[in-house]
Amino acid sequence: MDETLTKQEQELLLNLARSSIHSTIKGSKHVLMDEVLEKFDFKNIPSQLQKDGATFVTITKDGELRGCIGTLKAYQPLFEDVREHAIAAATQDYRFSPISEEELSQIKIEISYLSEPKALEYEDSQDLLNKIRPNIDGVTFIDGARRATFLPQVWEKLPDKEAFFDHLCLKMGVPVSTWRKGKLQVQIYQVQEFNE
Repeated sequence: MDETLTKQEQELLLNLARSSIHSTIKGSKHVLMDEVLEKFDFKNIPSQLQKDGATFVTITKDGELRGCIGTLKAYQPLFEDVREHAIAAATQDYRFSPISEEELSQIKIEISYLSEPKALEYEDSQDLLNKIRPNIDGVTFIDGARRATFLPQVWEKLPDKEAFFDHLCLKMGVPVSTWRKGKLQVQIYQVQEFNE
C-alpha cells in the first residue's frame, strides 16, 4: 500500500459507515452527508479521506457474511466511497435480503482500503500459481465482459491457490478450469483492512 490510514482515520470511517447504515435502515434514506459529518463533528475532514479512494465494505453477523459491496477503482473521495458502499452492502447485495432494524446491533463492519490494481503478466497457469501471494494479494479475473474479484481476506477461507482460483472462476460465472485452460486478464491489489 502506498498510503495507509491512521487509527483515527480508520475509526472515523467505521463510525461513518455505521451511522450511514443506521440512518438508511431506520428510514432516512436520503441522509445528507452534512448531517452525518456534523453528527461526528467531521467539520474538518482529514485530507487523506478527501482524496479519491477505492473501498469494499463487508458486513458480518455471527461471523458469517451478511453483505459486501465495493469498487476496485477510485472514483470519489474516500469518505464518500465508504458511506456509499456501507449503505449498498446493507441494502443492495443481491445475495442477501436487506439488513433489518433488529439486526443493527448484531452486525460488524469491516472496511478494506484498496491499492491501485495492477495488471499481472504471466506465462501459463503454473506461472500464475507461482506469482500470486496468498494473504497479500487480492485477485481479479477478467474474461471479456465478465469479471470477479476476491479480497485478500478470502485466503483465510480458501488458503489453497488452486481452490481460490477455481472459486473465483465460479464467481465470474465460468467453468472452474477456465484459469487452467486459457489466459485470463489478471489484476492484483493489496488492502489495508480494519474493522469494529
